[in-house]
Amino acid sequence: MYKVFVNDKPFFLTNQIVKETDFQLFLLESTDIKKLVIKMFNNKIKKCYLYYPDEKIIFKKLKEKIPVQRAGGGLVYNSQGEVLFILRNGKWDLPKGGKEKREKMKHAAMREVEEETGVNGLTVKRKLQKTYHIFKRNGVYKLKITHWFEMYTDYNGIPVGQAEEGIEQVAWLNPEQIKEALKNSYENIKLLFENQTVSS
Repeated sequence: MYKVFVNDKPFFLTNQIVKETDFQLFLLESTDIKKLVIKMFNNKIKKCYLYYPDEKIIFKKLKEKIPVQRAGGGLVYNSQGEVLFILRNGKWDLPKGGKEKREKMKHAAMREVEEETGVNGLTVKRKLQKTYHIFKRNGVYKLKITHWFEMYTDYNGIPVGQAEEGIEQVAWLNPEQIKEALKNSYENIKLLFENQTVSS
C-alpha cells in the first residue's frame, strides 16, 4: 500500500476493499484526481483510499493521472550523531530537491543537501524509503516522489541556508531536539524517523 500526502492529509493506494469508517473509498480508474486533491487541500476530505485491483500497477495508474516530479533528499548525520534539519516556511524539514536530467538519484540528493545547507564531505550510507506528496506549482498539481538517503559527514563548519530556496535556518539537532522539531514538521519527514535508530 502506498501512502500519498496532500497538505499532510493522506490518501492510500490500495487493492483491498475496506469497510469505510472514518474515510472515503474511491475507484482510482474513474476518479478525477485533480478534483479529489482540491477537496483535500480545502479540508473537505481528511483521509481517503483509492482502490485499484492490481497492486503491481496501482502506482503506474496514479502516475498516468498526474505529472510526476522526482527528488532526492538526505537524512544527514554528523560525528556527534546529530541530524541536519532546515527550517523553511516555518516548518522543520530535511534538505531535498529536484533531480536534474541524466543525474543519478544519489548524486541529486547529495547535491541538494550541499546547495541547501552548505554542508559537504557527504558519504551515502544506505538508501531509505521513498515518500510521496502532491503539491501545486504554477497552478499545476504534481506528485513528488522523493528518494531518501542516509548520509554521514564529518563537516564541522557552520551550515548556511540557501536564501533563494526560502531556507530560514539550518541546524544540527540531537535526538531530544529532533522529537521537538518533528512536532512542527511534515508527515513524510516523520515517516523517515519511524524506522530510524540514531547512528553514532
